[in-house]
Amino acid sequence: MGYEMRARLLQLMGVGATITVVSLIMATVGCQAQTTTGKAGAAAKTSPAPKTPWGEPDLQGLWTIERVVPLQRPAGITREFYTEEETAALDVRRSQKSVFGNAVRQKRGSEADVSGAYNAVFTSQRPTGRRTSMIIDPPDGKVPPLTPKAQEQQAAFREYQRALVQATDVCKNGDLPGCKPGPPSPRRSEPPPAYPAAGVGPLNRADGPEDRGLSERCMGGGLPDFRGGFTGIHRRIVQSPGVVTIFYDTGQGQGWSRVIPITDRPHLPSQIRQWWGDSRGHWEGDTLVVDVTNFSPKTDFLGSRENLHLVERWTRTGPQMIEAVSTMEDPTTWTRPWTAIQEFNLQDNFRNRIYTEPRCHEGNQGLLGILAGARAVEKAFEAGRGPHPATLCTGSCAGPSAEDQDPLALQ
Repeated sequence: MGYEMRARLLQLMGVGATITVVSLIMATVGCQAQTTTGKAGAAAKTSPAPKTPWGEPDLQGLWTIERVVPLQRPAGITREFYTEEETAALDVRRSQKSVFGNAVRQKRGSEADVSGAYNAVFTSQRPTGRRTSMIIDPPDGKVPPLTPKAQEQQAAFREYQRALVQATDVCKNGDLPGCKPGPPSPRRSEPPPAYPAAGVGPLNRADGPEDRGLSERCMGGGLPDFRGGFTGIHRRIVQSPGVVTIFYDTGQGQGWSRVIPITDRPHLPSQIRQWWGDSRGHWEGDTLVVDVTNFSPKTDFLGSRENLHLVERWTRTGPQMIEAVSTMEDPTTWTRPWTAIQEFNLQDNFRNRIYTEPRCHEGNQGLLGILAGARAVEKAFEAGRGPHPATLCTGSCAGPSAEDQDPLALQ
């Protein structure tokens, strides 16, 4: 319930309640001012978190990340926080990059141009945050190195992708790093080395929906979610006794709801795997601690799949702030556990009450078009009226150059 709604409700209860509302608003403003004066803008610990009617810390509301913080610390930066002068300079530099919040066009008529035609309507330009990285452990602000086995798996998948597009103009023109031009590869008939759970699958093959990867199938939501400058930075938290529900705004209408039971029951049996894992929550003081296991091998977070163990700590640090501290562990993927922090600001719940529009692909018609187009190209080639399907890039084969990218989006 937003502050305006609380005010209207209490006003119906009499003048004395109205005075309470005024006091609450004044206290909120005072606490909000305190949260902006701590070290480098980090939320300061203030008064105890508000409580729900049943006595649990109240995390409810629509929360968003108002400033851009990269997951990993940029090269050459060794400090945890930027100065105000540095963030101002970064804002100027980022505003001059054409990709972030503006239309980016590759060479007109090229496949890269068609597959990357997103403009300012689809992007969100926010000011630079004071933190130099979300990662707070290890101290260098970097994702730990991959294990040798994980490196081999990622290299095998990249080699497979490059083989499938070696006959395309994208490869021949050097638009895809690491791609060596060649004739249509016989590997087009092979299944991928691993389930194509990341943003793209086999690049220019569309034998079925699963070839296209999760993003093109409007299934981009996953845990943990550390999205930055594009979309997916909003959380709507709703609580009831024994349950916390979080709605994640993901991609373009790929939002999903996560239900976290507050319980001491053990996790599901290990043979039961779920898309977003199995969450179990409990309270440690004012902090909601969520332990997540049992991920599906069809998910992929920076190379980690079914062996990911995620622990989240959600704490309301002030009337207008929540911080979420996440620790990721997977000894089959990374050489050590690592931890990242996200800081969310409370939004106006009344003005933003209609938010979860399912707009991805407008009913997923885009994916139907991709598959139908692939069949049409194959039929035309068989009839001698078109190019070999392996010479065409179905989508997501190449994006903007590094020079066009937001310098923080590259991290």
